[in-house]
Amino acid sequence: MAEDDFHRWEREFDPREAEEGGSGGRALVLIAGVTAAGCTALIVLGDVPLGAAGLVLSSIVLLLWRIGM
Repeated sequence: MAEDDFHRWEREFDPREAEEGGSGGRALVLIAGVTAAGCTALIVLGDVPLGAAGLVLSSIVLLLWRIGM
């Protein structure tokens, strides 16, 4: 039987447990910023299809990472 992960959802509302978890949120924001900056640079340099594809793919990956898949 699948394990109940209700505690996983409750953890987001408990600040004590969030501090113990480490810098997972900070790393996510840092990676998202670097990826967005890189894709924006590609768009500015003239490679619009590659930059747009990078933004779309990185958004999907970050969304899946955030929801825990």
